[in-house]
Amino acid sequence: MSIIVDQGTRVIVQGITGREGRFHTASMLQYGTNIVAGVTPGKGGEEVEGVPVYDTAAEAVARHQANTSIMFVPARFARSAILEAVDAGLSTIVAITEGVAHKDAIEGMARAKQRGDTIVIGPNCPGVISPSKKTKVGIMPNHIFKAGRVGIVSRSGSLTYEIAWHTTRAGLGQSTCVGIGGDAIIGLDFVGALKMFRDDDETEGVVLIGEIGGNAEETAAAYIAETGYPKPVVAYIAGRMAPPGKRMGHAGAIIMGEMGTARSKMDAFAAASVPVADRPSQIVGLLRV
Repeated sequence: MSIIVDQGTRVIVQGITGREGRFHTASMLQYGTNIVAGVTPGKGGEEVEGVPVYDTAAEAVARHQANTSIMFVPARFARSAILEAVDAGLSTIVAITEGVAHKDAIEGMARAKQRGDTIVIGPNCPGVISPSKKTKVGIMPNHIFKAGRVGIVSRSGSLTYEIAWHTTRAGLGQSTCVGIGGDAIIGLDFVGALKMFRDDDETEGVVLIGEIGGNAEETAAAYIAETGYPKPVVAYIAGRMAPPGKRMGHAGAIIMGEMGTARSKMDAFAAASVPVADRPSQIVGLLRV
């Protein structure tokens, strides 16, 4: 068992004929992902890495029984791509695109929520990978991941890779790694991922990789405390030295007053008895798995 993706995942790539779409399609195929079709308006009938291309997501889904999409489209087209994927009936949508306007992201998330059975990961995220199932719907480097028992949820792509590498080197490996994205408006959040990992037999412990800005970490800490979360959780917070009021990298990584500070997040985790690592290299030592 794993969360979100497995051998039954049938993927379409929206924006497959672009430079990023082509490159990451090849990488995902090499990893073992079952990519069944690509979508680029006006490019129907072409092929990329042996994958047939269609003009619309609806056509790709109908012809290949796809259930998942990953999109490599410019920010100005992200709203249309998300809405198209939702309306095509896809159960999982991974939006890699960075710089999506808030109003566009809000509309996309609202449409997915209205449908009820669609998970949106991102935007501005590295995607999701399940090493034991040899399935990657994202842009992660293949070689650092290894099948194991640690679930990772992260707002940061690069820190996902670093901490996954530490768990790989320690022999723990990963059950599933999910990059939920660093924007202020995203789909799947820490709590949603924690609920999935709670019921996943492969996951024995969870790592939450947070950063300054917003209240996602505080909300996750409250959920852990209120539910008596049954699996060990360890956290890391990036951006402790960031000056107030200045955005640091991600659109959602901004402190406003006392809200979203590293201290507020660390205090929330401490209240929930979740250890917080000072450095990524300490994560393995804090995991009780």
